[in-house]
Amino acid sequence: MAGYSHNKQDHALRLRRVEGQIRGLQRMVDEDKYCIDILTQVSAATSALKSFSLSLLEEHLAHCVAEAAQKGGPEAEAKVKEATDAIARLVRS
Repeated sequence: MAGYSHNKQDHALRLRRVEGQIRGLQRMVDEDKYCIDILTQVSAATSALKSFSLSLLEEHLAHCVAEAAQKGGPEAEAKVKEATDAIARLVRS
């Protein structure tokens, strides 16, 4: 079971909001809106995705990584490495 399963509906709602923001950006471009206004909305959509990512990462650490750490061994090392790599990708983005 995925670590986010208990919040799946909340996550789906957040992603639908981001999807709406992206559709709004498409409309703004279609309507030739002012560049700075579009960039402001890009920033808002980017922040929403980053917030979603951090929430998902927190749940992954609390569930998947913690469970693997309790078991120990190669699986624990792999989960920690996987989480570290995911954090590095988030930091670079």
